[in-house]
Amino acid sequence: MSVTPRDTPETLSRSGAGSLRNGHQLLLLQGGVDLFPALVEAMDAARRVVHLETYIFEFAGAALSVAQALERAAQRGVQVRLVVDGVGTPRVPPEWQRRFDAAGVKWRVYAPLGRLGLLIPSRWRRLHRKLCVVDGTLGFCGGINIIDDLDDVALGKLTVPRLDFSLRVAGPLVTDMVDTMEQLWWRLQAVRSARQREFKAAWEALRETDPTGDFSRLLDKLELRTGLGSRGGRINADAEWEATSQDASTEGPLGVNGARAALLLRDNVGHRHDIERAYLKAIGEARHDIVIANAYFIPGRKLRRALMMAVQRGVRVRLLSQGRYENFMQYHAARPVYQRLVAAGVEIHEYAPSALHAKVAVIDRRWATVGSTNLDPLSLLLAREANVMTTDRRFAALLHERLDALLQQQGQMIDAQSLLARSWGQRVADRVAFGLMRALLFVTGHRY
Repeated sequence: MSVTPRDTPETLSRSGAGSLRNGHQLLLLQGGVDLFPALVEAMDAARRVVHLETYIFEFAGAALSVAQALERAAQRGVQVRLVVDGVGTPRVPPEWQRRFDAAGVKWRVYAPLGRLGLLIPSRWRRLHRKLCVVDGTLGFCGGINIIDDLDDVALGKLTVPRLDFSLRVAGPLVTDMVDTMEQLWWRLQAVRSARQREFKAAWEALRETDPTGDFSRLLDKLELRTGLGSRGGRINADAEWEATSQDASTEGPLGVNGARAALLLRDNVGHRHDIERAYLKAIGEARHDIVIANAYFIPGRKLRRALMMAVQRGVRVRLLSQGRYENFMQYHAARPVYQRLVAAGVEIHEYAPSALHAKVAVIDRRWATVGSTNLDPLSLLLAREANVMTTDRRFAALLHERLDALLQQQGQMIDAQSLLARSWGQRVADRVAFGLMRALLFVTGHRY
């Protein structure tokens, strides 16, 4: 596969996001059981700002520890901002609205649905990324929503924890996380002020987004960059870091120091195809092994062709996907794609023990990504997403070993015969779902 210069990671964006840089600390977290205590620890140590974005915030079970940590931080005088999506979290419980307001937590709902809901195609563009930054120095990025590992919006109570991953990050890309979160926050502020007919405040909030991409004035004002004052507000990431080289086949955090990494974004303005291009470039350069764990895997033509071409070059391509039936569209629209990929030699495994929500990949044990992006049209064409990409071979090897163990021990392989043996009714449902998906995308002006 030929790669043009504009597809290189260093040119994926006009700002810092997308640029590979050295000096990162990466810690892989599996499930809320790893992520929530890490978030709480960071929030409890915060001195200036805690900024959290999530698709789902379920105020129950283990997720309550995060809500309580936000509340405690605000009560100490920390500036706390929370953004949730209007579909994933249509309503913050009244009790927590009162508690957040009393503590001083500033919270916003991204694109509330209103009366017509998802009948308006523009409202299909959701905030799907899961980002958190504490004091501008410590960041979190991944696929894990703020919901208990044993609770599932679609499947109900789970007997085995959901499989998902996130990263704790320290290093230069955290500034990119701050930039994109600040930009969205001030746009939401502008919308809120406009709705309240506070047009001067709305204009000032829009000016704060700084469309040129230079956020230095705003960040300096909010003391979010490295110079956080003399009161000890900055988290000492080096002192807190506990890298581990444990066997990746066991559960628990896995981390490395000094990694080369970048933040990749997908939005509907300046980063429409950054994440997809990064995948295509890495797949096009693969020579040995591609391992992808992705909850909703319905790749478009470019990604399908890239994976099939990789198999033709002798690359082993393995996918771990969601094995549970969540809804008609995602389950059935994936089957025609599976059939083509399996026929081409791609190995597809469905995760058996529980729900799978992961969005991670490793290629040749030299390239890896962890984030919120599904390889489906909603993520790649409509939603706001965020992934961390790294070319650190140590981290890629650790993640590869973790995924390899999951594939071998907890994946059920789909073969061509079983796909062909599906009933006539199921195959019709597959075609209807796939056709409906493409028709809905056509309404939004996209082909897939």
